[in-house]
Amino acid sequence: MPTRRSILAGAAALTTVSACESGDEARPAPDARRAAALPAARSSSGRLNFVVILADDLGYGELGSYGQKLIHTPRLDDLATRSLRFTQAYAAAPVCAPSRCSLLTGLHSGHATVRNNPWGPGGQGALTDRDFTFAESLRTLGYRTGAIGKWGFGPNAPDQPSHPNSRGFEEFYGYLTHHHAHDYFPDYLWHNGTRVEIPENKDGARKVYAPDLIEERALAFLHAHRDEPFLLYLAPTVPHAPSQDPDAGAYADRPWTGPNKRHAAQVTAFDTLVGSITDRLTGLGLADRTVVLVTSDNGPHEEGGTDPALFNGNGPLRGLKRNLYEGGIRVPLLAWSPRHIRSGTTDRPTPLTDLLPTLADLAGAPAPTDVDGLSIASLLRGSPDTARHDALYFYRNHAGVTPRADAVDHGRGSRLAEALRHGDLKAIRFAPGQSRRAPDDQWDVELYDLAKDPGEQHDLAAARPAQAEALVRRMRESWAPVYRRRPFGVTLEVTGDGREFTVTATLSNGSAKPWKAPRLDLDTPTGWSIRALGPLTTTLLLAGDHLTTRWQVTRAQVATATTLVCRATAQLGDDEVTFTATAGVGG
Repeated sequence: MPTRRSILAGAAALTTVSACESGDEARPAPDARRAAALPAARSSSGRLNFVVILADDLGYGELGSYGQKLIHTPRLDDLATRSLRFTQAYAAAPVCAPSRCSLLTGLHSGHATVRNNPWGPGGQGALTDRDFTFAESLRTLGYRTGAIGKWGFGPNAPDQPSHPNSRGFEEFYGYLTHHHAHDYFPDYLWHNGTRVEIPENKDGARKVYAPDLIEERALAFLHAHRDEPFLLYLAPTVPHAPSQDPDAGAYADRPWTGPNKRHAAQVTAFDTLVGSITDRLTGLGLADRTVVLVTSDNGPHEEGGTDPALFNGNGPLRGLKRNLYEGGIRVPLLAWSPRHIRSGTTDRPTPLTDLLPTLADLAGAPAPTDVDGLSIASLLRGSPDTARHDALYFYRNHAGVTPRADAVDHGRGSRLAEALRHGDLKAIRFAPGQSRRAPDDQWDVELYDLAKDPGEQHDLAAARPAQAEALVRRMRESWAPVYRRRPFGVTLEVTGDGREFTVTATLSNGSAKPWKAPRLDLDTPTGWSIRALGPLTTTLLLAGDHLTTRWQVTRAQVATATTLVCRATAQLGDDEVTFTATAGVGG
């Protein structure tokens, strides 16, 4: 009887693995936008590696270490005994797209670019050139970066600002859009800007299971970059609906419905995946200098016939995916590194927006100061003095509803809603429809004391109106129609479109630390004339300052369309950091 792994001998699986295992020479030539994001990688020199593993719709109570009794998660349960286990970690939103945007960019759902799932107002959300991800932060130090699995933003096309290659990930394999990621037996996946066909799954055939391809690719990424500092963002699609698995495994004989059996098998498959990753890190001798974070993007789902109540998927909490009650947004979070993270538990309220500043802090990389996350690096190292958030904000504007989640919301599941936690008090309010412009007296407001009532059963709003109003006031302050970012990194602008034109580059230090010896350089094609109209460097760039340089450029008599690349370098402590920006010039 062939194993699931043994059926992956098809061309699609071989293509997926070989490009990473054989090194840079086997990779497709990068497009101009992607090339601009790739400063030369430098040796590890003792740097930490990072693996961020994000499950899709894994509930707070679906792991044994968080109370699960029916689904087997032995690898994660064992890992939890050797990890720092968070009991009050929060996704930034109760549905996938806004939650993932906030995780990547460090901005909560009242500030982030993507605030809705694709089926809400505005359709498929996209990241922009204004977004800065934790991968972009680590790339400034030369980290090799990979995003494998579900991306979930922007158009289903290469070479555009929302593509992972444009947002700091030099290696991408998986699904670009949410809709595509709902297919566990797709007839193609993306490798960087190339669509990789999976002929075994053509015309509805179901022979190659995408989660297996994703696992193989992730393991190959670790092997390929074992001698370099790396960041792997691994986002498998399990256990998102539909509940599909090649077999129900250990649950085949349970007296459950088919969707429930396969959902349990998907959770166990996620457990096995995490075990495979930690085994590979250990086998490569990388475990002692790698930080692994395992979490989920929101609460448990009820789609495709799955019943989260059977598994107590939200644990002791109220709510599911789509709810702003704790069960919809509180998620498991394990942090593991044998030499660098203490084991135990922490009840610090920790939103996943903390990942960007934390990874940057641990790596020594520059990061913008205008994010909503706070670094928990000191907490991971065992310090009790880690900064705490004054408040946590959550936003929901998603028209789609499911029956159980809507019942939890008392029929208000399609309404715009927002929540804010301040200390142990948490307020939730529901608009009369899907507009934030509705007068305050038309909103339903609830207040809970999470210290005494983590299951949010006792609404205190009528008994404590002043406290409820204070938290509502904080909600209003936390949401901005457009969040204005402080300049960070390098920008490039071309003025004029003739043979002679002007290029302006600005390097902005939007971090908290000074940068020494910043320098701007412009790459142009051979035969072009370039003359600097200002200084290319200065001694020091303080936090909040910027360096601007202009060049007069004259291109060759005969020229085709090309892309100019500006590279900005600076010293941050003992390290050189590199930022890049591109601008297209017509033929």
